[in-house]
Amino acid sequence: MKKKILSLVLMLSMLVSLTLLTAGCSAPASTAKADVPKAAEALWNAGSTRDKIVVISDLHLGIDDRYTETINNIPFLIDFLKRLQSTKDVRELVIAGDFLDEWFLPVYYPVYTDQNKFYKDVIANNQDVIDELNKVIDSGIKLVYVIGNHDMTLEAEVLQQAIPKIVQVSDAKGLGAYYTGNRNEIVIEHGHRYDVFSAPDTVSNAELCGNNDTILPAGYFYARYAATWVLEGRPVVEKNLPIVTNIPDKTNVDQYGAYIYYALLKDISKRMTPKEALDEKIFNMHIAGFNDSYTYLDFYPAQQKDGTISAPVLFKNIQRTWDERQKVNNVKVKNTFIEAVSGAINWSYYFTQAKMQYLENPNEKVEIVVFGHTHVPAYLKTTGGSYYINSGTWIDHNVDYSDAPRTFVVITTGDKDTATLNCYMEDGSIKDISNTISK
Repeated sequence: MKKKILSLVLMLSMLVSLTLLTAGCSAPASTAKADVPKAAEALWNAGSTRDKIVVISDLHLGIDDRYTETINNIPFLIDFLKRLQSTKDVRELVIAGDFLDEWFLPVYYPVYTDQNKFYKDVIANNQDVIDELNKVIDSGIKLVYVIGNHDMTLEAEVLQQAIPKIVQVSDAKGLGAYYTGNRNEIVIEHGHRYDVFSAPDTVSNAELCGNNDTILPAGYFYARYAATWVLEGRPVVEKNLPIVTNIPDKTNVDQYGAYIYYALLKDISKRMTPKEALDEKIFNMHIAGFNDSYTYLDFYPAQQKDGTISAPVLFKNIQRTWDERQKVNNVKVKNTFIEAVSGAINWSYYFTQAKMQYLENPNEKVEIVVFGHTHVPAYLKTTGGSYYINSGTWIDHNVDYSDAPRTFVVITTGDKDTATLNCYMEDGSIKDISNTISK
């Protein structure tokens, strides 16, 4: 079984995607979009029964073509949606998170206070995609949206105005898990619920900001910082970051967890070096419960005067809030902060979570789990016949998986389900990569 550890690169992929580490990242607004077939023939030879559930995720559509990760693939997405409308055995299309993107923005993006207007502008910038999604519904296919981390602040009514008949799934603020299939044997969620850096966090900054609306997690701030670095041309700037010299003993679970968190962010911060100074108040935040300006050092973990390791202002002692965050975020089977932060560097952590939360949970009767989030397409079938599938992404440049572009899942539900992981190719053909992408 092939196993590929992306380590730090995977960590970055969940913050702002692997696009940030490749020379072909977000194209400028003038980039010409690719020419694709306009024919609307069915995606495959459809059967007579609507028994198929199609899952896509991580489209990352932006407010401006300068601040988006999907430009060249938009025409292919539109063509895919047109052909889906003609595929008469499809029952549902599920978008499993990160549809619209509020994270891939540089820190110099104009300050805004109206997030509803922000998302309406993202929708307007991608109206051609929205139009085709409405037509998908008109063709008789149920359209479902499960929220992701990059659009966790998207209000349901904003998306409902754009796509009136869409079904939106939510079980906690910024989160959703969608059960479907003939027997409710399939569950689809984005996967950020289990990610320290991307799970909604209304706990860590509640006292600082005086409210419980500070849903944006630490990953949001690192994403904005990374996007700034990319859009500035990836400058190499020396950064004198605080260094933790005293490594806590592993028996000190609290401080060792804080150290692991610091060690990960130290490596990321060495790679991302935008021109802005570490002590410059570049994060002018007046959204989602925040109403102040912050520096990079305000949320960077360091050794404090009392010897403990913590960020000084934002996400202070984040290792101590993880248990409460899991409770607020409706995590079925909790894990430790150390397990969660260590898992951020390994795609298999999400397979482990799929098993813990669903496939091996005696309180669940799930046979197929589909996540997005990591941008790492995955297809694993257990000895018991259950599946864990990651739907990958439609961004233009998925560095380590350039041979698996525009991935989507097809599940046939019945007495015994089957599932495949596929690529939508540039010539309009479909490539089944279930066996080649298996880990």
